[in-house]
Amino acid sequence: MLSFEDVLAAQDTVSETARHTPLEYSHTFSAMTGADVHLKLELFQRTGSFKIRGATNRIASLSETERAAGVVTASAGNHAQGVALAATRIGVDSKIVMPERAPVSKVKATRSYGGDVVLHGRDYDAAAERAHEIEREEDRTYVHAFDDERVMAGQGTIGLEIYEDLPGVDTVVVPIGGGGLISGIATALKGKDEDIRVIGVQADGASSVAESLEKGHRIERDSVETIADGIATRTVGEETFEVISERVDEVVTVSDSEIAVALTTLLERSKTLAEGAGAVALAAVMEAKFDFEDDETIVPALCGGNIDLNTLTNVIMRGLVETGRYLKIRTVLQDRPGALEELVEVLTREQVNIYAIEHDRTNRDVAMSSAEVELDLETRGPDHVDALLDALTDEGYEVDVLV
Repeated sequence: MLSFEDVLAAQDTVSETARHTPLEYSHTFSAMTGADVHLKLELFQRTGSFKIRGATNRIASLSETERAAGVVTASAGNHAQGVALAATRIGVDSKIVMPERAPVSKVKATRSYGGDVVLHGRDYDAAAERAHEIEREEDRTYVHAFDDERVMAGQGTIGLEIYEDLPGVDTVVVPIGGGGLISGIATALKGKDEDIRVIGVQADGASSVAESLEKGHRIERDSVETIADGIATRTVGEETFEVISERVDEVVTVSDSEIAVALTTLLERSKTLAEGAGAVALAAVMEAKFDFEDDETIVPALCGGNIDLNTLTNVIMRGLVETGRYLKIRTVLQDRPGALEELVEVLTREQVNIYAIEHDRTNRDVAMSSAEVELDLETRGPDHVDALLDALTDEGYEVDVLV
């Protein structure tokens, strides 16, 4: 099993490529939660995520023969970039298999770091199958995204940094996909102080670890579905599950809606952009998914910032909906001059801003003397939404909330 000494040994190797990323106190999230919250901003790491650490530690260990043959791996995006850059810096050829639906931004970035990208399969696990075929066909060394002790040790250097910067930390909250990150961080922190609590977080739609711990053995989900694509794996690794079972204190899950709220709040209040997988730890703290005391010193690890712009648009919209900042409604008006103006007057009185109006007189689902209206509205929070809906009802409008 991965040891504390393995993480210590990785520190010098990793520091040659990876940055010591900031650990910053957050007044905003401390006030929101009542805890003493410090954000580990690993999303400012080279390549935009923690993966460069494990990749560097693994590739640096290759023999000369292995370096000459090159490496291959599978990744949804962040590990791909880490392997590509680490291999290029060390002078090793890399071939990266990514799911066909991997974010375009991550595919482009991987190629820019020198990786030869192959798109294959619907998710990480399908991509991994193809990568192992290439491993056998071309005699390359496979650099696993998580289930490798040297990769885990490299990721664990984040834990060493957290302890160095904040030795009084009580709880560290870490995302889990395949388990390499939390295995390394838990090993590092428990090696420093057994009393430091380590909480793992998964997305509801990719909760293989939480389910595996409940059943006492590794399980594999039939599919995964989450906006947190960086942790969308169907199962946890064999070696990582062993470490998690022994050294992680608790594993919780968060919904996509909760991830979206955390991401948008982080962006708006802290001016910091995380990807879905990078925001799950913060979401768990914001939603109090685990018990903590007032003023408990908590560090959510924000471990990735590589979000596709199309995904970002959808996530921000979901976050606005969940926080009552965006509302889409439908109602039916009499088809007569002034009817729409009367509706707009109610919205104006309630200080609602209109994004868009769609006025349809031809919809077969309404009477010929009526017109269907859909409105996209900017609101100021849940209380404002409730007040608006009450005002419309009081004026005689029957309203359907669409979003």
